[in-house]
Amino acid sequence: MRLAPAAVTAALLVLALPAATATAAEARPGAGAPTAAVRAVPGEAVRITEGQVREAAPGTPLLYPSVTSCLTVTVRLAGGGLVGAHASLFQVPGELRSDAILPALRARIGHRPVRSVEVKGALGAWHPGYLTKAVEAYGPDERVPVPSGPDAEGVARAVARGLGQPRAVVAVADVPDGDLLVR
Repeated sequence: MRLAPAAVTAALLVLALPAATATAAEARPGAGAPTAAVRAVPGEAVRITEGQVREAAPGTPLLYPSVTSCLTVTVRLAGGGLVGAHASLFQVPGELRSDAILPALRARIGHRPVRSVEVKGALGAWHPGYLTKAVEAYGPDERVPVPSGPDAEGVARAVARGLGQPRAVVAVADVPDGDLLVR
């Protein structure tokens, strides 16, 4: 089937529109990100790609696409909203490194009370230290730590420490590859 040029242009515009309508603070949450929730169309999930921190209003889910070698961190606020981070094993150009994810998430949460924290992803690919020193941060003479297997407890402790939360509120789960929807 051959599409007319106008149909191709319209299709590309529809695909690009959600990305084009994101504010700079939503796309790059590190500096100057507002603490207000990202507004979404009711029933439409807030999408968080690798290296990003985003927030959803109460009742709006978070979507972490293509969780393969990543970790996702979802903070359930006492007020009902969700704040999430999608930590990438290797930095995506223009996005946050793994050692910048927890500080950005903590800043986004601010002083709001936290009900729980859920960490999900490819646990076997992650050494807990990657959350404090990214793989890219190691120099040529330094040895990058390699995980010997899933370390749920180590990751939970690192996340709790990075977010300034008690270890008891952090749950960790290894999940299969794919999109992750959190309601």
